[in-house]
Amino acid sequence: MSLRGKVAVVTGSTSGIGLGVARAFAAEGADIVINGFGKAEDIERERAALVADFGVKALYSGADLSTGAGVRQLVADAEAGFGRVDILVNNAGIQFVADIVDFPEDRWDAIIAINLSSAFHGIKAAAPGMKARGWGRIINIASAHGLVASGQKSAYVAAKHGLVGLTKVAGIELANTGVTCNAICPGWVLTPLVEKQLHDRAGKNGTSFAQEQEALVAEKQPMKQFTSPAQIGALAVFLCSDGAATITGAPLSIDGGWVAQ
Repeated sequence: MSLRGKVAVVTGSTSGIGLGVARAFAAEGADIVINGFGKAEDIERERAALVADFGVKALYSGADLSTGAGVRQLVADAEAGFGRVDILVNNAGIQFVADIVDFPEDRWDAIIAINLSSAFHGIKAAAPGMKARGWGRIINIASAHGLVASGQKSAYVAAKHGLVGLTKVAGIELANTGVTCNAICPGWVLTPLVEKQLHDRAGKNGTSFAQEQEALVAEKQPMKQFTSPAQIGALAVFLCSDGAATITGAPLSIDGGWVAQ
């Protein structure tokens, strides 16, 4: 399919899943707005690579997604740069692990703000323009933890469950406007951060990278295989296609069978 002429905003897209989604859209011709943290030179390298590799336009917005004003600024930056937002991918997320009784309240507030509230603010800001043009795609990157729980992840699980619920409501409200809203629910994803953790574990335990990779995935997934950011990007591209025009309000698992158990 072709997304040429479309503008995609992907939050948390300077690395990992978000960057994989941004590159998948760019490969189909969409102009891209990336957003996230990192070293300025690394961010510029990735932005320039989108332009060089795919012949699209790309800009970076450093908007802070921890506040509603920051999310609105991101959408405004995209509209100022490209005149519109056709595709919004709410991917930005953070994590913290602790028992509920020990969970720092500031970490709870930060995770809810970035993993859940930012998606609400983004949808509220971008949906009116999509409705006015009669076409739009909103994709929330949830998680297997949007459907099932694990211990010590109270804020993350609560936020991701909330994101799935938000997806359903948006899907219902936008059902006859040409705009769809869906959630992608990944299991284990082999991001650069996870790769580093696996190498560290292998060094600490005297094992191989492959052994640690299988052991980690097998804790949750029947399929002992990581999903790649590129595969998540491919699913996001499909959700923007005509073939997915009547898929809305749906949580779509891409998790090696995690939640099938």
